[in-house]
Amino acid sequence: MTQHIHQYIQRGSSGIKTEALLYDRTICTLYSVIRENAPAMFRLLVSARASALLGFLSYDLPLKKNISDPAGFLHRMGIPARDIYGPVGRLNTLRRFFERRIRFWECRPMTDDPGSVVSPADARVLTGSFADTGDLFIKEKFFQYDELIGMDRARWRRAFRHGDYAVFRLTPDKYHYNHVPVSGKVVDIYEINGRHHSCNPGAVVRSVTPYSKNRRVVTIIDTDVADGSGVGLVAMVEIVALMIGRIVQCYSPDRYDPVMPVQQGIFLKKGQPKSLFRPGSSTVVLICEKNRIRFCRDLLENTRRSDVKTRFSTHFCTPLVETDIQVRETIGEAV
Repeated sequence: MTQHIHQYIQRGSSGIKTEALLYDRTICTLYSVIRENAPAMFRLLVSARASALLGFLSYDLPLKKNISDPAGFLHRMGIPARDIYGPVGRLNTLRRFFERRIRFWECRPMTDDPGSVVSPADARVLTGSFADTGDLFIKEKFFQYDELIGMDRARWRRAFRHGDYAVFRLTPDKYHYNHVPVSGKVVDIYEINGRHHSCNPGAVVRSVTPYSKNRRVVTIIDTDVADGSGVGLVAMVEIVALMIGRIVQCYSPDRYDPVMPVQQGIFLKKGQPKSLFRPGSSTVVLICEKNRIRFCRDLLENTRRSDVKTRFSTHFCTPLVETDIQVRETIGEAV
C-alpha cells in the first residue's frame, strides 16, 4: 500500500513541517486490510475494551512506563522544562508525561480582547463552514453532521447547521488539557457513546468519519451573556480516539485548582482548563452559529495552500492543510 507524507504549516513562521505519524503503518493496515477483509475483527479492535488495552500497553505496562531521565526526555520531545507546572522529576512515567500540566498563564499568553475566540488545545487545526456547499463532499468525509451533534438534540442541530467549524487534532506528544475557547454559560452538556477510531489522517481519509462516530462529550456554551464573548452559541465537541480511556471534566477558574464540575448553568472563563484526555491522541471540534465568528485570515489562507503535501489534499483532490497552533492562541473574533 502506497504511503503519503503528511505536512502542516507552523503558525508564525509559515514554515512547512512534515509530521511523524506514530504507529502509522499499523493504523493504515487496520483501516485498509483488516477493515475491508475482517470487519468483525475491525469492530473489536476499535471497541472501548480494546482501546483501553492498547492504552495500558502503551502507557502503563511496567516494563515500558518508566522514564529514567524526565528532563532529558522533555528535551528530546522539544518541550521546555520551564513550561512544566510542578516538579519535572515527577514526570517519570509515560502517563504522567502525557497528563502533564504547564504554566499556561506564562507560556501560552492570551489576548485580552473580550470578543476573541481562542484555541482549546495545542493541536493542528482546520477551519471550514457548513454553509459552504462547495466543500460539502469534504465535510461529509469529516463529519456526519446530525451524528456529530447528537441524533436526539434537534435544537442544537438546527442552531449550528449552517455555522462555521474548526477541527483541532491533538497528537500524542501534545499537552492534553483542553481549555475553554470562549467565555459563557453552559446551557447543555452531554455524552454520546461511540467507538474509539484513530484520528490519524490515514484513518480519516478512508471515510471512517471518526469525529461523528467516536465517543464524545458535547458542551453547548451561550456567550451572549454578561461577561461572555458575544459570539452566540458555541458547541465544543471533545472526541476520544484510539487509546483514549476517557475525557475527564476538570474545569478550574484559576490555574488548575480548585476543580469544578462542568454542568448546566456554570459560567466558564475563556482560556481556563476545562478537561483532560486520558491518554493517546484525540480531537476537539468547535462549531459556531452562522455569521457569528470570523476566523483569522492566516488560518483560512493556510487551509487552501497548494504547496503543502497532506493526506487530506491527496485523497480529497483539493488543498486542505492544517496549521499547528497553541492553546489560548486567537483563532477568530466576534462579527
